[in-house]
Amino acid sequence: MSTFYDNAANASPGLLKRGIDDRQNLLRHEAEDWLRDEIAAIDQRRPQLWQPDYSSPAAFAASVAPNRARWQTCLGDVGRDHDPGEALIEPFLSTDRLEAWWVTLPWRGQYRIRGIFGLPRQRSGPLPLVLAQHGIGSSPEHVFGFCDASDAYRAYGRRLVEDGYAVFAPLHVTQAPPRARLERLCLLRGWKLFGVEIAPYHTLLDWLQARPEIDPQRIGIWGLSLGGCYTLLGMPLEPRLKLGICTGWFNHRVRKMAFDDPRYSCFLSVAEEHVWIPGWLREFSDSDLCALIAPRPFLVQTGKADGIAWWPFVTDEFNAAHDHYQRLGVPDRMALDLQEGGHEIQYDSGLAFLRSWL
Repeated sequence: MSTFYDNAANASPGLLKRGIDDRQNLLRHEAEDWLRDEIAAIDQRRPQLWQPDYSSPAAFAASVAPNRARWQTCLGDVGRDHDPGEALIEPFLSTDRLEAWWVTLPWRGQYRIRGIFGLPRQRSGPLPLVLAQHGIGSSPEHVFGFCDASDAYRAYGRRLVEDGYAVFAPLHVTQAPPRARLERLCLLRGWKLFGVEIAPYHTLLDWLQARPEIDPQRIGIWGLSLGGCYTLLGMPLEPRLKLGICTGWFNHRVRKMAFDDPRYSCFLSVAEEHVWIPGWLREFSDSDLCALIAPRPFLVQTGKADGIAWWPFVTDEFNAAHDHYQRLGVPDRMALDLQEGGHEIQYDSGLAFLRSWL
């Protein structure tokens, strides 16, 4: 007897159905095995796309310029605007130590840049600025210590203002299903949602740099979770961001995207369409994106108990990223804050890094 049956004309409907289902199951798993093998082999092929020259910062920047251009292509070249337009500014928070407003800034068509802008009440001279990015399922209010029952954000935006920084906390679409809907529209245009969300930073920074309260040469970005994603993905394309802190996102990207493991969540098995970037792993692991950030200061914050990653894999990827800084002669500009905690802001180490480099 052959597999399942000798003659479909004589097989029962139940047997035919079982054969259909079993062959589908076999083909699906064979395809996954092959594709995973192809993805795992990317680490060996990727160096052919990189020709870094560590002889000087200028030489290094020139040598990775083609990679930077290809990263822009991966996200989609949405273009940049230079006229921020007239902002709508509305009150949000007032205390004896700070004042903060909701800002709405025109970008394109009906698309608006929105966020909370906070300043210390007592200030003298232009201040360093931090873009404080919320994660998925969160908001700028979380950044300022509201609606955060788990205290993952530690009110870090509000605390930064109280410690003498200007803070702008941008608003992004925050739930997976509406992000997936927007992602589909972006793909029809040849863009990624990440690219569409990062492109307005240029207009936002134009507006912020023009404000007298802001030191235009001292601007950093610090994000948690999806906010850490914006930090890692956005800094390579915006040179005015002089420093980055990436909390709860930095990862061994091949494993995170494609290899299920009980020790961490794998994007292959969750419903987040927006995280899939065509050609991402062919050329850009997280450590490679750090090559497009170097030599600017960059801090990775990871909790050993954070389920988004298995921390030994994070340290492996960090070491690969740190090698760029080591070869450029600035190893102290990149650091790993590995804590015992989970998916949360580590405020003290982040503040210390900001005070050292911004």
